[in-house]
Amino acid sequence: MYINEDDYDWDYSDASRVSTGYDDDGDCLESQLLESQKDTNGDGIPCNIRIVFNTLTGEYQIFADSGVDEDPDEDRYGKEAQHRAFVLAIGKLGFVFLLSIFIPLFLATGLIRDEMTSGTMHYMTAKPIARGEIFLYRMLGYLGIVWPYMLVMCLLMAIISGLLGPGDQFFRFADLGVWFSVLIAALLATLVYGMLFSFLGVLWKYGIILALPIAAWELGMALLSMSVPESTFLRMSVVGWSMSIIDSGALLVWPDMDMFTAAGSWAGGSNDGNSFFSFETEALPGHGALEWAQSDLGLGMGPYPTIIVSMLVLVAQAAFFWFIGQLVFKSKEIE
Repeated sequence: MYINEDDYDWDYSDASRVSTGYDDDGDCLESQLLESQKDTNGDGIPCNIRIVFNTLTGEYQIFADSGVDEDPDEDRYGKEAQHRAFVLAIGKLGFVFLLSIFIPLFLATGLIRDEMTSGTMHYMTAKPIARGEIFLYRMLGYLGIVWPYMLVMCLLMAIISGLLGPGDQFFRFADLGVWFSVLIAALLATLVYGMLFSFLGVLWKYGIILALPIAAWELGMALLSMSVPESTFLRMSVVGWSMSIIDSGALLVWPDMDMFTAAGSWAGGSNDGNSFFSFETEALPGHGALEWAQSDLGLGMGPYPTIIVSMLVLVAQAAFFWFIGQLVFKSKEIE
């Protein structure tokens, strides 16, 4: 019984056509077949793998010569795929959705309203300071609590995942780039949600009731961004722009993401497209989790432009909610 005797030897590249792979066990190179018979994928190169990026579907298609990389190391692939899926899932759902929504929901909604209800706002408005500045200073105090907390939590997760992640190195330093994008996305998300929920708290005494449907909407957008990242509905949310930052950061750190995911689906030729009669079998371990957690860049731009545009939009959203919130605050009578 042969186990993992012909693992992937791929040169991960962003080229539209890639010739890669090596026949480690020699069942193609050392066979008695003619050279033309060893070239079953028809690219003119015996015993290799041809990888083609389909611009219409946005996916990689893999055409392998018979006997090349047909026995990959499932354990090695599975550990790497599960690690990447873990980092992306924690970053997207843990930080950008759960923490970035529910912390502002309970902290920012009553940021101004509680002071108005208790009567202490009278003392603040009696001073020669504009209500818009009071609104802003209260938000700065909120950020002074939330942002350090997010920084510590993100740093803690980065250290744990870096130490426990697969690889030959003691620590996966490259992953810090992904965690940095998670941190930026979470900081901006808590800023926007804080401004929004604080505005709703000023608008109505029971502003948290208004905030709950928004949280439900953002949950739907979070799930949508992980399946249809190009959807226009995501442009009408906070979480959609935030997750674009994480996907861009992941693509910068792991430029082989799309091809690596395709390799898991191909599974050493089990799901090969060479034959008309081929049938699909199970993918490599971890492929399903990674395919679910990672998303393409929905804006149709590169990683750096996507990050810049997403950050500018989130800052603009925060400024808009602050502007509307302080206008409503100015028109409110203090109870």
